[in-house]
Amino acid sequence: MLNDPLANVLNNIVNAQKVGRKTCSAKPASKVIKKVLEIMQDHKYLGATEFVEDKKGCIVLLNLIGSINKCGVIKPRFAVKKDGFEKFEKRYLPAKDFGLLIISTSQGVMTHMEAKEKGIGGRLLSYVY
Repeated sequence: MLNDPLANVLNNIVNAQKVGRKTCSAKPASKVIKKVLEIMQDHKYLGATEFVEDKKGCIVLLNLIGSINKCGVIKPRFAVKKDGFEKFEKRYLPAKDFGLLIISTSQGVMTHMEAKEKGIGGRLLSYVY
């Protein structure tokens, strides 16, 4: 049984990237997973993504570009205040302004840079660089 579907999807992406594959598939896909993958696609970490509905759930088909060094889930899901992102940037990202922290806020799933601009906090979901 899958305990953390987001962690499984990101782990599949990293493993396929290390092996050198151009495509990857993952299952199941929820709204949060779709939004995280859309953010990664908007910031040019992934190519085209396709969501295929079947009887048991949704399958995600991903095209890999080769620009992901590492991505993963942040456990436990730390709560971050609007001015507390710097501590977690130092912890999870290799350099300042390099990579993304993806957070869940009251206004939806977004990157830490968007949350800083809007002046809101949230819960950390994942990182990618």
